[in-house]
Amino acid sequence: MIVSLFRRCIAIALLGLCVSLPTLAADVPSAMAIIDSQIGAHPNQTGVYVLDTGEEALLARAWLADHAQRSIEVQYFIWSTDNIGILATEALLRAADRGVRVRVIVDDLLIDAPDKSLLALDKHPNIEIRIYNPKHRVGTPFYKRALNVVTDFRGVNQRMHDKTFVVDGKVAITGGRNMADEYFDYDQDYNFRDRDALLLGGAVKTMQANFDAFWASKLSVPVATLYDGWGLMQKHVKVDAAEVQQVYRELHDYARAPENFAPAVRAAIDTTPDSFDRLARDMAWGRAEFIHDTPGKNGNRWLLSGGGQTSAALARLVGEARESIVIQSPYLVMSDQALALFKQAVARGVKVRILTNSLASTDNMQAFSGYRNQRRKLLKMGLQIHEYKPDPANRQALMSRVNPPATPPVFALHAKTMVVDGRIAYIGTFNLDPRSENLNTEVGVVVHHPALAKQVQALIETDMRPENSWNAADEPDQYVPLTKRGRVRLWQMMPLKPVL
Repeated sequence: MIVSLFRRCIAIALLGLCVSLPTLAADVPSAMAIIDSQIGAHPNQTGVYVLDTGEEALLARAWLADHAQRSIEVQYFIWSTDNIGILATEALLRAADRGVRVRVIVDDLLIDAPDKSLLALDKHPNIEIRIYNPKHRVGTPFYKRALNVVTDFRGVNQRMHDKTFVVDGKVAITGGRNMADEYFDYDQDYNFRDRDALLLGGAVKTMQANFDAFWASKLSVPVATLYDGWGLMQKHVKVDAAEVQQVYRELHDYARAPENFAPAVRAAIDTTPDSFDRLARDMAWGRAEFIHDTPGKNGNRWLLSGGGQTSAALARLVGEARESIVIQSPYLVMSDQALALFKQAVARGVKVRILTNSLASTDNMQAFSGYRNQRRKLLKMGLQIHEYKPDPANRQALMSRVNPPATPPVFALHAKTMVVDGRIAYIGTFNLDPRSENLNTEVGVVVHHPALAKQVQALIETDMRPENSWNAADEPDQYVPLTKRGRVRLWQMMPLKPVL
């Protein structure tokens, strides 16, 4: 769980979690005044700033966690117990220690946390944790999980893919990043090229209302109740007062260990407030809509179809396009409805360009198999498709400048972004596949701001350049070993499309 000292040092440098509590307490009023002044100057509007690098995304989250005054609401699909996950947890614990109300919803499928640590954190008077749709891990023995797969196949596949971070009801972050090393460019072996948006003002109210709806849903179960039952179908875990305090001490000790400090660490911490002040003042202000699904996605309980509110909102954007659509999606598996929608767009004269992962870069062989089954059809339809290289030329520029690893890690696409007609941009969690369309709840922000849309489109087009991506028409699978091509062919024969 704890890797090298180097990685710990860098992660702490970016998260800024080692600033002393007295310093933070003294700085809180002036820090939040930056946000209040920006919102006050733009009534009934939303400010949006694109967090395009892992470094910016980490610094923004750390600064906000350390300066929250009243509340932090967090939703994530993945929360790992690697460096980033541990340090982010400790940041929330410190916020709770100074009186901030912290509420956390994490999806059950890929949560990676010790049972006693979850219970200990939930016992803090200012922290509440709920698990979304707990059918796989938290409180669930392996034999109950197997039974769930057999008796409720749709249920175990319906996940909360939302990623939101809301502070004091006035500033928030949403986008593609989960809470783990690889989403912030600090895994040593494999990283994701991702994108978030920082929001101030109007759309944040909708984000908080959506969080409250998920919090109240019966699918979001208080973590303590998942360990309190009886019988063989539930784990039984308890934590006493001494164990609770031990968990807290270990988190604080990990984050504050003196050996973690270095000049680069101090520099990152010292410049964080200035960086956020600049970031807030460079925001694009105007109309922005936070789109989201309802808990459970849709009314289907047995079938794997049904759509959702995010699917409908994004379909409307595609249907209204008149000139161009530019998309980044790590997975590209189109349903029949999506195929028809894009075919109609091309027939209207809309130029459609899509960047997705190559076989060489993908983290999901099953999803790539679905795309591989469709690739020739999509190209024949007139879509221009590019596939991200595992070693793009802009990899170094996207990673932090602070002591990069000697051997560059593999890069893969994880950003979920769309720009329509160079005027409207979507940044969120929605993958262009049937799972996002019909099963997983998704979120994102639709920004009606030509300058920001052009900025995002330029970022995507940079990733599409020949030095960063292959043209799908040139059959880039040729650069992958035969063994990997053989494995993906096996997956292509499986009837997996509805769950990809």
